[in-house]
Amino acid sequence: MNINLNSQRILITGASRGIGRGIAEQLSASGAEVLIHFNQNLAEAKSLQETLKNPSHLVPCDLSSLESVKGWIPDLITTYGKIDAIVNNAGIAISVPDNALTDEWTQAWLKTMDVNINALAIICKEFIEHARENQNGRIVNISSRAAFRGDTPDYLAYAASKAAIVSFTRSIARYYGKEGIKAFIIAPGFTRTDMAQDFMNQYGEAYALNDIALNELTEPKDIAPMVTLLCSGLADHATGCTIDINAGSYVH
Repeated sequence: MNINLNSQRILITGASRGIGRGIAEQLSASGAEVLIHFNQNLAEAKSLQETLKNPSHLVPCDLSSLESVKGWIPDLITTYGKIDAIVNNAGIAISVPDNALTDEWTQAWLKTMDVNINALAIICKEFIEHARENQNGRIVNISSRAAFRGDTPDYLAYAASKAAIVSFTRSIARYYGKEGIKAFIIAPGFTRTDMAQDFMNQYGEAYALNDIALNELTEPKDIAPMVTLLCSGLADHATGCTIDINAGSYVH
């Protein structure tokens, strides 16, 4: 099966590294014009752009500042034209002990929620308004296996934020489908990224490997083809679904 995204313009958040970078590379290789979101990693975003075969654009935004997020999608549309799909990949995982001072714990909780679900929701809301006009649009939201099996006590906020993505995305799929909007959830497990490395630095890589059914950790390139398929329109009847890509570490 040949997936051709030649006519599509797709936004990927958190595209400068990790899973987002792998997705951007695959979408571009399949013909898409990609909008490369980043926050502080300008050098990494530029290095990605230099490797892409098709047109791309650098679109910075601080997702922890909700005032910066509001109006961002309309601005991108004004600048670059119609956006066909968005991939909400950006996320943070802040380790904070459950016995930390409540102010410290709350600060980590609120920042995690702002980046992982609140900014994502604003992006989706404003994209839906745009997609309704075109009667066509696809949303791929990157959740986590932690949404379903939970996480360690120091990552409670991360698990809760990723669970919120699931119900939010399902609601979009159920109630906007007849207006041409499709929405999907990808739930990775341990994936070899900088964020996962922070966890493995705490618990050890053996901890991660012992938790999966395969001999090697998932790589961003293992997730990117599924996202590309969902953006293509060839799997629209999977709208609302959650696709687990976690090397058999959580099966439901």
